[in-house]
Order: sequence, then C-alpha cells, then structure tokens
Amino acid sequence: MRLVLASNNAKKLKELSALLSPLAIDLVAQGTLGVAEAEEPHVTFIENALAKARHAAQHSGLPAIADDSGLCVDALGGHPGVQSAHYAPLVIDPAWPREDLRARQDAANNQRLLADLASHTDPASRRARFVCVLVALRSADDPEPLVVSGLWHGEILQAPQGEGGFGYDPLMQIPALGRSVATLDAAVKNAHSHRALAAAQMLALMRSAWGLQGQQMDGRP
Repeated sequence: MRLVLASNNAKKLKELSALLSPLAIDLVAQGTLGVAEAEEPHVTFIENALAKARHAAQHSGLPAIADDSGLCVDALGGHPGVQSAHYAPLVIDPAWPREDLRARQDAANNQRLLADLASHTDPASRRARFVCVLVALRSADDPEPLVVSGLWHGEILQAPQGEGGFGYDPLMQIPALGRSVATLDAAVKNAHSHRALAAAQMLALMRSAWGLQGQQMDGRP
C-alpha cells in the first residue's frame, strides 16, 4: 500500500517507515509528489494532525498519514506543545538547505527551553513528555479517520547529552533507561518512543479497520 506522509522531514520519514514496516507500507513524503506543506493553525496535536492528513490526501489522491508531535513540559503549562518545532524565533535564510535549517531551529529551540527552565533545578520540576498523535485517512473526505496517540515520559536535562536523534532528543532524559533520547540507537528508540507507541496502535487499527495484512510486531503472520 502506498501511503503519503504529510511531512518532508527526512528523519521522521525514516523513523515512521521502520515503525510501519510490518505492513510493508510504501511510505512517501508528500514533497516527492509535489504536495506543499499544510497550514497548522490549531492549538492541539489532534487538530493539526487531521488537517495535515486531509491536505496530503486531497492533493495526492492517495491515503495519507500525518504525525503531529511535540514536547509538553509540566512547569511550562504544557508548552512548547504544538509550537515545539518553532519554539524559538529564527531568522530564515532561503539559501540554507532544508536539513541545515532544521538543525539550526532545533538548536535554537533547545536553547530557549533551557533558558525557560533555568529556575527549575529540581528534576521533579522538569518533568515532561513527548506526545505523538497519528492520523490516517483513506481519502480527504474519509468519515472514519484512524486516530492514535503515544506518550513518552521523561525529564529535561540541564545540558544536552548525545548527538543522535533530532529536536529535543538531547535534552530529554528517560529515567527508566537512564539516558537521554539522543544517546539511544534507532532500535531502542523505536521500541520505546512516543511515536513507536502510537505506531503500534496504528498498525493494529490498519489491520482491523482497513483490512491490511502483514507481519505482527512479534514476527507472527
């Protein structure tokens, strides 16, 4: 099944492709089909994910899936939330390559988060969670969107740790693992992350609601 991802984020495409691989889904970024980025005007993850999935399905004519995810920090009242990707202002130079721009934005976002939490030195006051909402549609006017969510709980470190991942991964410590997300290899991250939890639910829904066939997560047919 060919499925359009309502994003042009190369790392997100790779991660979701791996997570959805049990169904042998051919996941393609919307940009490769000439679909522009959708507006994300809403204040909740679910509204933005639905808007992005509808946009991708409408302009591609194919089933679509959208991920709206971000970081919610208790001490900040749940922020940065849906603004996670653009938490810090950044002067954009059109000449910058896309991935370079993302790296610069990630660094600026992390710096702002550290500044906003500077007065919160107790780990208990730095509790946070990564949130992922996935929405899948058979078409833009699908009356039964598949909607799932996953949460990954942790604490915000006082300095970055690790070079892997993207976004806030260097600042997110997972107490159960004793490491930052940026130090985890892909296999560990894909087994524990908010996106992994949401994707496992989405696989089950695609099997039951859409009748897709494929391998179970444990390898059983």
